[in-house]
Amino acid sequence: MTTLLRLAFEFFKTGLFAVGGGLATLPFLYAMGSATGWFNAQDVANMIAISESTPGPMGVNMATYVGFTSFGLPGALVGPLALVFPSVVIIILISKILNKFKESKLVQDVFYGLRPASTGLIIAAGLGVAKIALLHLDQYEITKSFADLLNYKAIILALVIYFVMKKKDFHPILMVVASAVIGIIFKF
Repeated sequence: MTTLLRLAFEFFKTGLFAVGGGLATLPFLYAMGSATGWFNAQDVANMIAISESTPGPMGVNMATYVGFTSFGLPGALVGPLALVFPSVVIIILISKILNKFKESKLVQDVFYGLRPASTGLIIAAGLGVAKIALLHLDQYEITKSFADLLNYKAIILALVIYFVMKKKDFHPILMVVASAVIGIIFKF
């Protein structure tokens, strides 16, 4: 399988089965990175940071990032197109038949099952990102010291942002920009 065809196939599968938005694509990205060697878990953390701080849907941004870093401009076009293609087809098909079947018990049961599945995918992805962002697993493996396990600066920043967002009505863009500046200043 040629590399661009493989890229298209991997993102087509991701787009077909990642129900729940950009964060739901993360388990698929981890599996894709392991299977292809195009990127590692740290690269996924960087993709998330870049994707969250640039305009556009997170999954599309990550597909563009993977495509570009792995295969240049052709990959940057193939990755996101393959990712969104299943959704476009499914939305067109559903829009044609949903009104006819929206009261169907089967359709309601399908959506009832999809909600917890997408929630589980998002939780798994969030825990994976938290592990990369908040822990120093490489350093811990060397020293076996609990003091080396936690990324204290990142944990404090995450908690501050969480509490600021809960107490104040700051726009998320402000939090992203502030976090980037803090990361530069304090060398996260």
